[in-house]
Amino acid sequence: MIVRQLSDIRKTDRLVKSKGWDSARLLLKGDNMGFSFHITTMYAGEELKMHYQNHLEAVFVLEGNGTIEDLGTGEIHTLAPGVMYALNKHDNHIVRPKTDILTACVFNPPVTGQEVHDETGAYPAEADMAPQKAAVNS
Repeated sequence: MIVRQLSDIRKTDRLVKSKGWDSARLLLKGDNMGFSFHITTMYAGEELKMHYQNHLEAVFVLEGNGTIEDLGTGEIHTLAPGVMYALNKHDNHIVRPKTDILTACVFNPPVTGQEVHDETGAYPAEADMAPQKAAVNS
């Protein structure tokens, strides 16, 4: 059994910060769950263009509001507490938080730890990454 406290994770290198967002990675590839699980905050006023070409992601909005634009279709959807979106087709998208948006996210395949978006808005495929240190189980 793995038990972790979000406030503890936020004090470690499992809290990954980048321009416009931060992500507390509660479960990583090294935890052998077949997915990774993150609590992510996207900051108000940012425009976050992302395109996960190597991962599928599902996101559940816990707090805050904004929009997500599907760049493939031009559709814009409202983000608010209780809304879930799934990038089931590696959808190229832009999130525009009006307020800070707190989310719970799942990635498949799982991320290894310190990934940040590359110039295309994707996380690299694991084969493209330098080795990461092993996850610490609580």
